[in-house]
Amino acid sequence: MAEREAMDLLAEFFRALNDEVTQAGVQKKQLAALLGLSPASVTEMFSSGRGGNKTPPSWERIERIVRFCWDKRGHGEFPGMSEAAVVHGLKDAKGRHLEGWKLRHAMLVRDVERARAGAAVTSQVTAQLPVQVVPEVRYSLPPDTEAFTGRSEELDQVTAAVAAGGAAVCAIDGMPGVGKTALAVHAAHLLGEGFPDRQLFVNLHAHTPGRGPVRPEDALAGLLTATGVDPRYLPEGLDARTAMWRDRMAGQRALLVLDNAASSGQVAPLLPGAGGCLVLVTSRRHLGDLPATVTPVLLETLPPPRAQEMFTRLAPRAAVDPGGVAEVVCLAGFLPLAVSLLARVFARHRSWTLADLAAETRAGLLTLRAEHNSIAAAFEVSYQHLDPAQQRFFRLLGLHLGTTIDAYAAAALAGTSLADAAGSLDGLHGEGLLAETGRRRYGMHDLLRRYARDHAAAAFAGDSQQALERLLDYYQHTAARADTRVTRRTRPGSPPAAPAKLPVDPDLADEAQALAWARDNRASLLACLDHATRTGQHARVTALTAALGGLLRRDGPWADAITRYSTAIQAAQHLGDRLGQANALTDAGIERQMTGDFPGAAQTLEQALSIYRDLGNRLGQANALTELGIGRQRADDFPGAAQVLEQALSIYRDLGNCLGQANALTELGVVQQVTGDVLGAAQTLEQALSIYRDLGNHLGQASALIELGALRHRADDFLGAAQSLEQALIIYRDLGNRLGQANALTELGALRHRADDFLGAAQSLEQAVGIYRDLGNRLGQANALTYLGRVCQKTGDFQRAAQVLEQALSICCDLGNRLGLANALTPLGIVRRLTGDYPGAAETLEQALGIYRDLGERSGQAEVLNEKGTLHRLNCEVAPAEQCHQQALELARAVTSSWHEANALAGLGRCAIGRDTALAKGLLRQAYQIFQQMDAAEAATVLTELNALTELNALTELSALTEPMR
Repeated sequence: MAEREAMDLLAEFFRALNDEVTQAGVQKKQLAALLGLSPASVTEMFSSGRGGNKTPPSWERIERIVRFCWDKRGHGEFPGMSEAAVVHGLKDAKGRHLEGWKLRHAMLVRDVERARAGAAVTSQVTAQLPVQVVPEVRYSLPPDTEAFTGRSEELDQVTAAVAAGGAAVCAIDGMPGVGKTALAVHAAHLLGEGFPDRQLFVNLHAHTPGRGPVRPEDALAGLLTATGVDPRYLPEGLDARTAMWRDRMAGQRALLVLDNAASSGQVAPLLPGAGGCLVLVTSRRHLGDLPATVTPVLLETLPPPRAQEMFTRLAPRAAVDPGGVAEVVCLAGFLPLAVSLLARVFARHRSWTLADLAAETRAGLLTLRAEHNSIAAAFEVSYQHLDPAQQRFFRLLGLHLGTTIDAYAAAALAGTSLADAAGSLDGLHGEGLLAETGRRRYGMHDLLRRYARDHAAAAFAGDSQQALERLLDYYQHTAARADTRVTRRTRPGSPPAAPAKLPVDPDLADEAQALAWARDNRASLLACLDHATRTGQHARVTALTAALGGLLRRDGPWADAITRYSTAIQAAQHLGDRLGQANALTDAGIERQMTGDFPGAAQTLEQALSIYRDLGNRLGQANALTELGIGRQRADDFPGAAQVLEQALSIYRDLGNCLGQANALTELGVVQQVTGDVLGAAQTLEQALSIYRDLGNHLGQASALIELGALRHRADDFLGAAQSLEQALIIYRDLGNRLGQANALTELGALRHRADDFLGAAQSLEQAVGIYRDLGNRLGQANALTYLGRVCQKTGDFQRAAQVLEQALSICCDLGNRLGLANALTPLGIVRRLTGDYPGAAETLEQALGIYRDLGERSGQAEVLNEKGTLHRLNCEVAPAEQCHQQALELARAVTSSWHEANALAGLGRCAIGRDTALAKGLLRQAYQIFQQMDAAEAATVLTELNALTELNALTELSALTEPMR
């Protein structure tokens, strides 16, 4: 038996050597000439172990063969080495290749000797043998992975740890199949040149099918043998072996890969202890108790582009169909194990297309095999390591409908206490089966979820359904609680009762906590809603959709929200739940207004109002009327808006609903402001703000502050406007309310424009436009673009000004928003006048003036009339110019707008310059005083005109005095 084993070892060695020769294209007769042997002798040597020579050849002879093959092949780098390895400084590839063959030859000599020695060696002979007769193993790293892809950040972490000097330990952890071993081996190849004394690889078998983890004393036996210690002289006991290992490694520059570790206790005795060594540890568990300064390297799935690159490197024929590759790696969850398995399957099945592979993947990715390995097998080992309670908990997590989970939802799902759920989540995270996505929040990879779900289906069908019901009850109840804090209005109907046997639910004491919970659980809530829709749970659909109302209104996307409300309306109709139908209609109407669909919103809200009236539900009526008022105001029907808002306010007061009163007052203040009732608007908005403060409603406070800021801006109270708007912006940012932030930024941009802070104005408005675009709020986008156009006009960028104003006009035309249309037409007329297009300017301004007059918007009329006056004056049409400025002056004084009043006075003064210098000076002086009081930049311009007029008058008088002397 010993002789046969020796022959097998020889045969295996020469098979590998023959592969080297074949790959280099070297003929046997060339080797004969190289070695000074006959071709027959070369053939006999290569048949060793199969009837030829029965002793290993000398290293010198093998070295000559290997060198010749290397040079014949003409390689400039180690076979299979990635470009990254060369870049990282691994220069002596040929020497590395020879070192590998030398190690293989030394192991062959040792193993053949041992096989032949058998058990016949006596103890006396053994005692006479020195320890050093055992060949040392200096290099046992597996080959680098040819398709290694990405991981530059993780490699940088390892490199930085090495660069820091001293002993470096890098603990690489992550879920099964994420590529921990591949990273460790790749890093070892990249950095190996810096550790010339020894580079060893040890598999600790923590998760190897069919065997248990390697005991540290057994791992040390292998390591000590690799350093040349005769196995017969190994000390007994873990401590003694650890001491010998660290003694033999002292002063060495060595690299050690400890793969597939079970625990810190298994790894700690294997650490060399001395400086100058690099240890790379891989484990599915986080090894937090290692007694060294450890660099943790958390490995996650590949980014999609890197996963696609990996697939095409392993299966080059797939490169012609990048879309198919993207689909397949997505199905693989970007998990390197799954990606490489699918690439090997594709390479093996030459007749398959990527569409075929995708179909096979959907049918059974977990059990798909390239040869022996499967993804399920990789997961199974970790699953079997769990105790029965953890296995059940893991299976139930597979039923979770969202992408992340916290202890509260896990407790509901498992029907256990909060503490037990938190402990189980931590335990599964420690096993690498969950990823931490936030504080005390965990996610499970899609493939692990499929694996857990498959086990759940096989283990307990009835328990699965009950667990899912508990989860849905938890989310529905808690979302409804959160919505009462998040929404700005009270929903008609009784609040839903708490489900029986619900574990403790999270603390949602205030608006910020409720909103944070809703946002953290948004994906899970929507997944629950989708599940309820698919399974025809109509009552749950209406309840969950209603509970999501405040969140959807704040964060959008509103088009998706409208679709969901349509589904809820149908579900309520199916149940005959008319109140639920009216509530869903109201929510849908609000969302339609957000998107600018004012006719559709009005129709939807009228339906809701009709149902509320039929039911005698006055709170619902008031809510619908308030939203109708908002819609009419945005559709420029200001009298209609004021009418329904007054009705809503009356109902809220009758019901004693303070929040509703504040909401209605805020919107009524907006209408009063637009129609020129500045004093009434200020009083109304202050009332609303006071109520919101009494209620502690921060969102409402921010809404009222924005409107007050806009009102103070129009009244030329720049300081007061800035204070109100900055307060609103702070509140919106604290609440994470992006729409509110955009509204505040728009008003601040407009204010900064008026204060000639054009850079600050542009920055605020650009931010607002971006947010509005993200949210799909086209009306907000148009308003911000209009102000941005004004800023560009003031800075002389007329081309961009015209461009953004045309965008604003297009949106307003699409929405049918006439006020927005006039607001954009006015600055566009100014731009056309400044660029010399007087006819275009006149036409544009006339359109704007007509709209403002139809709407009764006096402030807008004043601005356009002043601009028309300027245009007439430049065309030497003094009488029409004076008429326009006079009308503007009257309107400005009626709405108490100092800005427009000063502009009108300045315009009239300029018209008078040619015929009545004293009148011109008087009018310009009045304009200057108003502008100066406002600290407006226009004050300097008017002062210059006054000084020039004074000098001209002085010259005229001097000329008159000197005329008779001539």
